[in-house]
Amino acid sequence: MATVPSHNNLLTINHKNSITGHHSSSVNTKFSEINFPAKFQVATRALSRTDESSLSAVISRLERERRERQGLIDEAEGVGERWLTAEDIRRRDKKTEEERRLRDTWRKIQGEDDWAGLIDPMDPILRSELIRYGEMAQACYDAFDFDPASKYCGTSRFSRLDFFDSLGMIDSGYEVARYLYATSNINLPNFFSKSRWSKVWSKNANWMGYVAVSDDETSRNRLGRRDIAIAWRGTVTKLEWIADLKDYLKPVSGNNIRCPDPAVKVESGFLDLYTDKDTTCKFAKFSAREQILTEVKRLVEIYGDDDDSDLSITVTGHSLGGALAMLSAYDIAEMGLNRSKNGKVIPVTVLTYGGPRVGNVRFKDRMEELGVKVLRVVNVHDVVPKSPGLFLNESRPHALMKIAEGLPWCYSHVGEELALDHQNSPFLKPSVDLSTSHNLEAMLHLLDGYHGKGERFVLSSGRDHALVNKASDFLKEHLQIPPFWRQDANKGMVRNSEGRWIQAERLRSEDHHSPDIHHHLSQLRLDHPL
Repeated sequence: MATVPSHNNLLTINHKNSITGHHSSSVNTKFSEINFPAKFQVATRALSRTDESSLSAVISRLERERRERQGLIDEAEGVGERWLTAEDIRRRDKKTEEERRLRDTWRKIQGEDDWAGLIDPMDPILRSELIRYGEMAQACYDAFDFDPASKYCGTSRFSRLDFFDSLGMIDSGYEVARYLYATSNINLPNFFSKSRWSKVWSKNANWMGYVAVSDDETSRNRLGRRDIAIAWRGTVTKLEWIADLKDYLKPVSGNNIRCPDPAVKVESGFLDLYTDKDTTCKFAKFSAREQILTEVKRLVEIYGDDDDSDLSITVTGHSLGGALAMLSAYDIAEMGLNRSKNGKVIPVTVLTYGGPRVGNVRFKDRMEELGVKVLRVVNVHDVVPKSPGLFLNESRPHALMKIAEGLPWCYSHVGEELALDHQNSPFLKPSVDLSTSHNLEAMLHLLDGYHGKGERFVLSSGRDHALVNKASDFLKEHLQIPPFWRQDANKGMVRNSEGRWIQAERLRSEDHHSPDIHHHLSQLRLDHPL
């Protein structure tokens, strides 16, 4: 007969539907081995009149009550072996409540009312969503191979089919539909990472990000709609690209982008990066623009008129990726791709982190006319959001901007700004450094602790502050988190079947352009100049 153990004062009950999942028709307990509370002793006097299954039920119920008093509970109501602390339970319940609220209010969180009343004080649902989309942008850095000693330098280290799982984001709820590539140009040479080897995957292309779509369960139970997410990679260099900017505006229509107003202008380097292509390279033979528009068109055709759920388009990016996010969102709306076949308008939202200015006042006005909602998260000590247009920008008097709006150096930010200050965090070094103040993981940490202007910095989700030092030295020394701690195992080297160390083949056919891209280009009339 089995014995109820007293080890660690936890009871393990073996019966049908018990917490261990085993099946047994009987339970035998040596009560002398257990120090039972008075409540338990009263219950045992009645056990002589019950069968063995009743004994098991009583023990299970009383043990559960004891665990609850100690702040421990089974994570899955009788399934599994992992115990959650009371704090874990609180966070789980909080997440469940936030998901319920998000399903009901997602349009406001996506900027329907320009985030009025949601930023100060900080709405917890908006905070969670900003962190979630920021992590999707951060994934572009975590997956990017920027090692010049790798023949795959400039690619994603993972296949798109297992992208999120490879990064440990197993509960992302999204599937990557397409990888995005761009080709280098003379305006932004330092934006691209290149291998030092002669035999490489591409001499002129870099992986730039991805287009993903939420799966059925996430769309239905967490988001309240289907979401097309576009994430752009920022620079992985020491920001030399700021100095490389030609810093002059040129008409959007100058690169064959549809625009009814020739006065709408954007920074020339950003525009070239978005529209350039290299027909000799299988990865960059279509421009980043063509890749984006055709994929969005394909996904809208699939999900746009779904009667069971709404659809949203969310574009995110950090640093220079924020500029590309702004451009691509504008282009999607200008091309009318945010309308389904039945005429349903699909909201387009841009969430950027440490992004620079992109265009002039007319570009800002046109974005507003198209209904594109923009929220920019910045660190007040970061120089990137202050450029280009350091002297002529939206902060100047309206009369002066009106006079100067025709100049090629007159820029304006778009949308709403959420300004954070890393000196408010007790975890971060207060010193101002160009690279650390621009760090995306640090911004996500600041978001987690931000509750409103003048409010005390308190982490709300328990997001690990050690993530800040993944690729920086920004955390205070007493926290004892090593700087730049994230490393790739063996620099991508693996052993083959012969026991030799090699760089494993990385690029797969599914990471190339989809075969129907020519069809969608033709429908969009992008296979020839507009």
